[in-house]
Amino acid sequence: MTSLFDPIDAGKLRLPNRIAMAPLTRNRAPDAVPTPLMETYYTQRATAGLLISEGTAISAQAQGYADVPGLYGEDQLQAWKKVTHAVHTKGGRIVTQLWHVGRISHTLLQPGSQPPVAPSAITAKSKTYVIDHATGQGHFTPTSAPRALHQDELPGIVRSFALAARQAVESAGFDGVELHAANGYLLDQFLKTGTNLREDDYGGSIENRARLVLECMRAVADEIGGGKVGIRISPVTPANDIVDADPQPLFEHLVRQLAPLGLAYIHVIEGATGGPRELPERPFNYHALKEAYRAAGGKGAWMVNNGYDRQLAMRAVESGYADIVAFGKAYISNPDLVHRLHDDLPLNEWDSSRFYGGGADGYTDYPTV
Repeated sequence: MTSLFDPIDAGKLRLPNRIAMAPLTRNRAPDAVPTPLMETYYTQRATAGLLISEGTAISAQAQGYADVPGLYGEDQLQAWKKVTHAVHTKGGRIVTQLWHVGRISHTLLQPGSQPPVAPSAITAKSKTYVIDHATGQGHFTPTSAPRALHQDELPGIVRSFALAARQAVESAGFDGVELHAANGYLLDQFLKTGTNLREDDYGGSIENRARLVLECMRAVADEIGGGKVGIRISPVTPANDIVDADPQPLFEHLVRQLAPLGLAYIHVIEGATGGPRELPERPFNYHALKEAYRAAGGKGAWMVNNGYDRQLAMRAVESGYADIVAFGKAYISNPDLVHRLHDDLPLNEWDSSRFYGGGADGYTDYPTV
């Protein structure tokens, strides 16, 4: 019987176990440049089968929160290279999550104080994180009203994802990349009817709404090889004021189109991100989603996330439902999570007041066994 602690090949990624650290925004990269403290943070968690970095902006326009890292400047790439080298020295594997936030941003964070961009000019009922540079204090504030992207701007978005992927692997030393197409950010905004009211080739039908995601995935796979590429999706989460009228056929179409790319993995957030695993008002069949991917020839690892504990994660892998389980908050407070899960040891509790911003407190000071 396959175990949570058995190795697995996910595309070109050879993983020593089936426990992944989910991407976790921590807001500790001033001026979008990773710090030595981040080297410590990721290296502490290098026993994970796979580390997925916090969301990392592919361009200045893609930035939506203060002090999150980027991949579009030389200083950023060299700083990330130190992080990946430190992780590799400890025997770890790390991919970066490529991020464009779309409308989940603020004019204070955009180049030239321009409005954020989106599929359609619909303001999100959501908040982002900014820092008052007079006081140095961070706080959450409502997102700014976005403008709709022109169709002739979309090839530039695709190129930005592809360039970031190449730089991540060739310059920053990552083992691969994950495209963030979840949680109400730009790619998810194009997918879903609540945020995409376009009447061109990128709006309306399922095929049109999935077009930008698929163009980005194909461009990235062409750039670095599909075996080093994953994608994160969240079919029914309400995060960042996102909703789709009929997500089942939408996401089954998406994964069928992804199947020929030879991906490393599909990363699925089940239910509401950070909340209930099932939403009665938003039913979804995750078994059917996986079956649609496999039936179309998709061989990438099936990664699941959201609310998994030890027992649930072990059952998911042993039953064949999942190949990899990603843990989020548990990895914040337990750098040695693999050891704790393996030996069924108690977990440290996390301090949610120190999730975003700050220094070592609540970041690199959680004890190991």
